[in-house]
Amino acid sequence: MRFKSSDKMVAKLDFTQSATGAILAFFIVGHILFEASILISKDFMQSVTLFFEGYYFFGERYPGIISFLAAFLFVVFILHALTAMRKFPAGYREYKVMSSHAKRLNHEDTSLWLIQVATGFVMLFLGSVHLYIMMTQPDQIGPHLSAQRVVGEWMAPLYFFLLLSVVSHAFIGLYRLALKWGFFEGKKPKESRKKMKVLLKVFVALYIFIGLASLAKYIEIGLSEEAKQPYISHAEVQR
Repeated sequence: MRFKSSDKMVAKLDFTQSATGAILAFFIVGHILFEASILISKDFMQSVTLFFEGYYFFGERYPGIISFLAAFLFVVFILHALTAMRKFPAGYREYKVMSSHAKRLNHEDTSLWLIQVATGFVMLFLGSVHLYIMMTQPDQIGPHLSAQRVVGEWMAPLYFFLLLSVVSHAFIGLYRLALKWGFFEGKKPKESRKKMKVLLKVFVALYIFIGLASLAKYIEIGLSEEAKQPYISHAEVQR
């Protein structure tokens, strides 16, 4: 059987969407845990920041490394959005029709896809803002500096809605990727799908909880007087 060039293009776009989605999803999984280092201590959060700035490798801080990583993720983010948007409803009316069909059919996987569509639109705007800040202000990361941004620059509401959207979108995406490419299917696909749905809900709830706890901690620090002073970790003092 010979494939048309258009069929090959669709396959390439599907693969690109899957690959970029997986990269972003796994990044989110790690990123939220890195941000949650503030729940352990300010020193630990600062050490994570120093690690990504290359401090432990070069003996100096290079915030440009974070700018480079943010720029790379921004390119992946835009590429993923462009390849995914071709499957989105063309307008609000089409979305309403699909939403009503999903309710009538009561098909959970269709509902999950619609959640991905909605969270994808939210992420397109809020995620772009966050990545732009990371690209242009890579030196403004740390226990006190991040807390100042959350409180002093009124970024807490943006991070709150971004957290809800990005966690839901990422884990639903990983679930759909597992189904699409047959990962963890096993000998009984129906039972595997049920188990994956349970894991999906557990991880979404867990990561939202961790993210909200971290955000609350940054707000607490940002409201304190000590946040107005630069934070220096024990590792930096010893050097």
